[in-house]
Amino acid sequence: MFANLDFQKFEEKVWLSSPTMYPDSMAYVIEAYHANWMSTIGVNINEVESLVCEKVGCKHAVALSSGTAALHLAMKLAGEQIYGKPAVGKGALDGRLVAASDMTFDATVNPIVYEGGIPVFIDTEYDTWNMDPVSLEKAFQIYPEIKVVVMAHLYGTPGKVDELKAICQKHGAVIIEDAAESLGASYKGIQTGSFGSFNAISFNGNKIITGSSGGMLLTDDHEAAEKARKWSTQSRERANWYQHEELGYNYRMSNVIAGVVRGQFPHLQEHIDQKKAIFLRYQEGLKDLPVKMNPYDAQNSQPNFWLSCMIIDREAMCSQVRGEQDALFIPEHGKSCPTEILKAIASINAEGRPIWKPMHMQPIYRMNPFVVRSGSGRARTNAYLDGGCTDVGMDIFERGLCLPSDNKMTQEQQDRIIDVIKACFD
Repeated sequence: MFANLDFQKFEEKVWLSSPTMYPDSMAYVIEAYHANWMSTIGVNINEVESLVCEKVGCKHAVALSSGTAALHLAMKLAGEQIYGKPAVGKGALDGRLVAASDMTFDATVNPIVYEGGIPVFIDTEYDTWNMDPVSLEKAFQIYPEIKVVVMAHLYGTPGKVDELKAICQKHGAVIIEDAAESLGASYKGIQTGSFGSFNAISFNGNKIITGSSGGMLLTDDHEAAEKARKWSTQSRERANWYQHEELGYNYRMSNVIAGVVRGQFPHLQEHIDQKKAIFLRYQEGLKDLPVKMNPYDAQNSQPNFWLSCMIIDREAMCSQVRGEQDALFIPEHGKSCPTEILKAIASINAEGRPIWKPMHMQPIYRMNPFVVRSGSGRARTNAYLDGGCTDVGMDIFERGLCLPSDNKMTQEQQDRIIDVIKACFD
């Protein structure tokens, strides 16, 4: 067991994924400061929107305060496109069902509720850990009224885009793409963030490039982009005074944050290369253990490798139980579990984290519809213990974890983390 080994702690913490700044990182921020453009207009915003459009291959980008803000406005745009402009005090979705990735951060699905919609969670598939096309097709059979689908690319790995798009087109549904974690990743040579009608990326502090905060809504629809731009600045009308005819939000990115993003953008590919090297070192270092790295379709997709994750073979799992906020495990020779490994990693001052807990198991959303490809639509944790899994997301959550993936981690530090993981299986 790892507790019996004397691993020296790192002098400085090795983070899961932290910002990487450079000597010139603040150049555009200082430029904004000296020009006194410290608000939500300025050259940095214009330049970053242009850079993202060029990289992703979309026609329009709207710089916003967060990826969540981008998802919210995307949801509002989709709702109004399908159902029309809502009455005052009503959300654009107003009680309608929206299909959503189940294994994701709640920022993917909360904007559905912001606009009055009801999330219908779609189970995960093992090949990429993203939305399962078979389960999505089943959801349309059960709930034919679904007209909006929001899908995430987990940990920077593209999902099965062609299959998901074909299903949505068949049923006349609008796609919202949550590419918050996958900037720079591609599917069949096309960048994520360009597959939906309305798409979102994030520049949060732990993302592949960062502005400390910030995000963008991406679309090819000029009218939609202009609507989002207006909504993001409190829906102010073109009058000489403050005129407001519809609900607005304080969502526009500041020129200062845009300056940080602008300084980061030239380093995007460099960060992707560093993250990929980390993934490959874990893959090689852990190859003799009963574990696998987070999967991707090497033939069709190129992840950005934002986070390296692993999943323990089912037969190599020691006993583990998780409550709402705590977890316990029983050490067992030759076996381990995410709780033990995360504890071991933390003991040497390195940060790992559990896989996203599926949305259908979150207390706030437990009564929402949940669709799996076979068996009950409300499958629970014990549904996969016999190997006949009907709840893929919970299976991955139970057996998987996110490893320290910071691109400033040295090879020596990563080797020590790998040694600690190995010790958990002794």
